[in-house]
Amino acid sequence: MKNIVELNHPLITHKLAILRDKNTGTKEFRELANEIGTFLCYEAMKDASLEETIIETPIAKINTGILNEDKYAFVPILRAGMGFVDGVINVIPNAKIGHIGMYRDENTFKPVNYFFKVPKDIEKREVIILDPMLATGGSALDAIELLKEKGVKKIKFLCMIAAPEGLEAVTKVYPDVKIYCAHIDDHLNENKYIVPGLGDAGDRIFGTK
Repeated sequence: MKNIVELNHPLITHKLAILRDKNTGTKEFRELANEIGTFLCYEAMKDASLEETIIETPIAKINTGILNEDKYAFVPILRAGMGFVDGVINVIPNAKIGHIGMYRDENTFKPVNYFFKVPKDIEKREVIILDPMLATGGSALDAIELLKEKGVKKIKFLCMIAAPEGLEAVTKVYPDVKIYCAHIDDHLNENKYIVPGLGDAGDRIFGTK
């Protein structure tokens, strides 16, 4: 699947190992999630186009490139996606931030949408969706659909852990959306949790369980 990028780096493996540990506390979990968010955003910006500009260093004038940060928006899926926000704005601090609120119905395992707020000119921006876990792909599919209905043409999806089932579901419906993940895990269990995974990312980021 050409539109899936899995980060393969010793530092990522190291940080994920700490995140997966059930004994890792809220503070450390939150900090590491943001660090991985920074790495993922850095990778996702490899294809960014720069605008030509002239600057003057203490030594000489040079022609160089600069990123137009107004062309980007981050959209975390609430609530776990908020665990990435500080990390990604380290990379593009002037990007606008929207929010999509969803929760999982524990009986159907399907996402329920309850909130959608994005910048009014979202259709002019490249949008990067943030959600630490890509399990069934249901939330990702709904988020992408909502953004495409608003006219967004270029969308990327950032997650820490992805299940093969979720990757297949999203790429099948939206082959134009590039997915960046820190690691692809083995499978989903009968409760639709990623195995081996790291538990409920939202609960662990916010210390609610």
